[in-house]
Amino acid sequence: MTDIVNIAGYQFVSLDRLAERRADLLRECRERFIKGTILLSSEGINLFLAGSRNAIDGFLEYLRGEEALRDFHVKESLSDRQPFNRILVRLKKEIIAFGIDGIDPQHRTSPKLKPRELKNWLDEGKPVTLLDVRNNYEVELGTFSNAVVADIDHFRQFPDAVKEMQSLNNEAPIVMFCTGGIRCEKAGPFMEQAGFDSIFQLDGGILQYFEDCGGEHYDGDCFVFDQRVAVDPQLQETDAEVCFACQAVLKPEDIASSEYVAGESCPYCYKTPEERQQMYRSMRAMQLRAVVDPLPGSVPYDNFRPLNVPRRFDRRPLIDFLSEFHPHIGRDVWHSRIEQGFILLNEKAMGLQELVREGQRLEHLLPATVEPDVDGGIELIYEDDCLVVVNKPAPLPMHPSGRFNRNTLTWLLGQIYDHQLRVAHRLDANTSGVVVFSRTRKVASSVQPQFEKQTVSKRYIALVHGCPTQAEFTIDLPITDQPTIAGGRRVSDSGKQCRTDCRVLATSECGEYSLLEAIPRTGRTNQIRIHLWHQGHPVVGDPTYLLDKQMAATQTLSIHDEPMCLHAWQIGLVHPESEAMIQFTAPLPDWPQMERAGISFAGSQSQA
Repeated sequence: MTDIVNIAGYQFVSLDRLAERRADLLRECRERFIKGTILLSSEGINLFLAGSRNAIDGFLEYLRGEEALRDFHVKESLSDRQPFNRILVRLKKEIIAFGIDGIDPQHRTSPKLKPRELKNWLDEGKPVTLLDVRNNYEVELGTFSNAVVADIDHFRQFPDAVKEMQSLNNEAPIVMFCTGGIRCEKAGPFMEQAGFDSIFQLDGGILQYFEDCGGEHYDGDCFVFDQRVAVDPQLQETDAEVCFACQAVLKPEDIASSEYVAGESCPYCYKTPEERQQMYRSMRAMQLRAVVDPLPGSVPYDNFRPLNVPRRFDRRPLIDFLSEFHPHIGRDVWHSRIEQGFILLNEKAMGLQELVREGQRLEHLLPATVEPDVDGGIELIYEDDCLVVVNKPAPLPMHPSGRFNRNTLTWLLGQIYDHQLRVAHRLDANTSGVVVFSRTRKVASSVQPQFEKQTVSKRYIALVHGCPTQAEFTIDLPITDQPTIAGGRRVSDSGKQCRTDCRVLATSECGEYSLLEAIPRTGRTNQIRIHLWHQGHPVVGDPTYLLDKQMAATQTLSIHDEPMCLHAWQIGLVHPESEAMIQFTAPLPDWPQMERAGISFAGSQSQA
């Protein structure tokens, strides 16, 4: 049974208190279970709504209760289902996007021609030019017989299209039309300003013509902006479909195609998985270039570092909290920073003896911060609705810490993705290669356990000092979780058991260097580096784990240093949506140390 009333209407009228109006309209619609879209602007209101008869009548009574909207007119049609998913009330600069200043439909429009009068003109064969100002995808579903189309994809293109219409400026009157009339309210005056004579606009648009005159002189259906897609001259929903990705009008054979996915793609816009990935890579490469040029952390900025107060420091003086919470900085330094007003709570400087409270989030201001330069050459490997996989360059820290904040992988990626990406695993700042991110919490709950349970396959490539005595070997040694003074880790009987499988891919002629494939069967901090170092084959360029089992205090290499030759080459995991095994590969880097050693990837890749 048909019981849903669909209304469409607009009015150009000066409106104020837009935010307040928005809240009131949302409340009125929600209370009546009305769905659809309302556009509010200082120039007026434009709406497409659907609900029960009582709900719509009550809403219109409320809307017309304001003097300025007393004569608000709507066009109605009926459907047997709700064509909208939710109610939206949006504040806009214009209730119909046009982008041309000086057009004010509230005070001046072109003359309106009633639908019955247009029909009489057409019945009589009166000379007239019918001009369809709608978008091309709307025209494909239907238009008036012999109408001239504006040939535009968006109404903002109409002013440019008018330049190509000078041949229409003859003695025959021009009657322009659109779905409900609102676009003509701006298109008509614009054409008059452009020098066109005898311009009329069809009052109420196609929908009013259907209501008053039926379908005579009109071929096809009328596109509408809701889930009905189109209505026929009897204002009934048709079986037409449109691709909401590219707006192409779809035939039955298009809908039957395997390339049609409702709401996502159709045969006219479908891209193969390879084409989609190339599109993502091109788009992200452009966005990343804009983010890293210049490197955001290398330009002086005010850096606000969070300080969260744990329970054990509740009601303790600020100076005691800072000195004990971060003792490596030193009490005198903290004393100086407090006195300089660099410790803030709610944007206000705190005092030395001011008591902190559990759960407070303080901020440590580091003015004119300049971070060390990093390699910003991040490359997208793969992207879909679940995962983002990148090739991380080196040196580039994963997360903000120490000297790095904005010049980090997560911060840089955060500038081009709308939602926070969740890191599935980690790489050292000096290690390049595959890094996997989950796009949502739900995806992370599927991906993260794979890393924790070590069911993920990982393959690293490393250039090491020396030549192992065996072509294939396993290093099965425990590594402590406790960092040394220098921040590194060591093999220790008290540590956690770790295993790394290694295979020699190539060796330099003099045996000074070897290229290895390393497969970590466990995932401990610095595991591959420590295991190879302990075996007497440290990674070439490693700033921490040196020859002769020496350890240095350096953690992160400078952008000017030669790279550490460790690369996360491949990662394989079960895709959280398809549940198929998927493997990601990061192109092998160009290490200058390999060239000097006379080893090339080309000669060893077949073995790998």
